[in-house]
Amino acid sequence: MARTLPLGVAGRGRINVLISRENPQGADVALLMARHTADMHADTPPESIHMMDAAQLDVPEVQFFVGRVAGQAVAMGAIKTIDSTHAEVKSMHVLVEHRGKGLSKAMLDHLIAAARASGFARLSLETGTQAMFTPARRLYEKAGFTECPPFEGYVLDPNSYYMTLHLA
Repeated sequence: MARTLPLGVAGRGRINVLISRENPQGADVALLMARHTADMHADTPPESIHMMDAAQLDVPEVQFFVGRVAGQAVAMGAIKTIDSTHAEVKSMHVLVEHRGKGLSKAMLDHLIAAARASGFARLSLETGTQAMFTPARRLYEKAGFTECPPFEGYVLDPNSYYMTLHLA
């Protein structure tokens, strides 16, 4: 599932983003992974970090997607199968110099579409409670995600916020 989406950027015209399934261990995805890792460790205690590294994302139960603008990998996101009806959003990240262009929404819309196409009835996620995660929580809320209890091995944690979206 690959698609090219035109995005309107206020005051900057339009850009096209190509979102396609790729290998999380690809060489040009390394910057995205490094920035994502740095962000997750910047303000979250180690015991509350639930990110997956490139090797953990490179398994059959994970669909990993990269968003490219003019060929450059600028966004990533994944869905991890929990069971036949439930999946989890993992590794959502947009390079800071490309934020504010609609790439996060485009990637999230793509992940939701991929989850639906895979037959999942529910898509959940864990994100942080810290201020740096406020834009992410707002993005998820606008997409229809609502707060839920911990799922699939997660436990109550003051640094974690759990959300779910029913896809049916």
